[in-house]
Amino acid sequence: MAMDNVYEASASNSKPEPGDDNLSARLDQEQEDTPPPPRAVRALSQTQERNLMDYLEARFLDVTRNFKKRADPSSTLRTLPAYLEATHHLLSLILQIPPVDPSAPLRTALLLRLTGDVLSAVPGYGPALEPTALPLLLSWLADLDAAWLAVLRAQAWDPARERAVDALPDLPEGEGARASRPSQTERTRLRSLLIGGTDALEEWVEKVTVGMDVAGELEGAGAEVSLGHAQGRAEIEQAFNELFAGTLAEMGSLTGAMNDPRGMEATC
Repeated sequence: MAMDNVYEASASNSKPEPGDDNLSARLDQEQEDTPPPPRAVRALSQTQERNLMDYLEARFLDVTRNFKKRADPSSTLRTLPAYLEATHHLLSLILQIPPVDPSAPLRTALLLRLTGDVLSAVPGYGPALEPTALPLLLSWLADLDAAWLAVLRAQAWDPARERAVDALPDLPEGEGARASRPSQTERTRLRSLLIGGTDALEEWVEKVTVGMDVAGELEGAGAEVSLGHAQGRAEIEQAFNELFAGTLAEMGSLTGAMNDPRGMEATC
């Protein structure tokens, strides 16, 4: 629902007090807090799955090829922001695969592949980065965290609202199907990818932020991306220390080392 319509609908019930500048923000928050209705989903047909796999495989190969030659002027992925944009497109498509058998394992396998590719590729950029690179990366990784939460909970993805919704299998009567969660083996692999990837990113961010006035460069560049609480090098490093807290907590791997993935290895 558009913001104007929300305002009009609420105006008949209550009028804002004079000087209430936060009305729109409160209405937006109320919308955000309202659980979306379940989304009817059904597994991909064999033709749909084949066409999707052909497309995604071509895109994966294109990203890999251009990443490997990122120092070459002919590469389309010479910068980290360009790489993040290309891989975010893959993330969006993978998330829209239905979380019901037999399609759910495909979504998990592809997301594992993308997670491994991205976490290993990011440290290949730098040491000089564009002013917006770090905040864009943090935003991308936050989206990846949300994506894994949806997969672990066997939820569908609503691309219009950009949020997870409960899945309601839509099948003819008599056909059995269920929303499927990742197996224990897949969860173990995911945990390993996230812990190893976070360690590598922490080392990388220490190198790329040496001598970097992150807040100053963002302000000077007029960047539209906000870092939130991350206003300098220490805050940036802390933000990277807190990566994937939602996913790791969902898998039950947080036992008291909330901000240090290396402290979770004993729980694996």
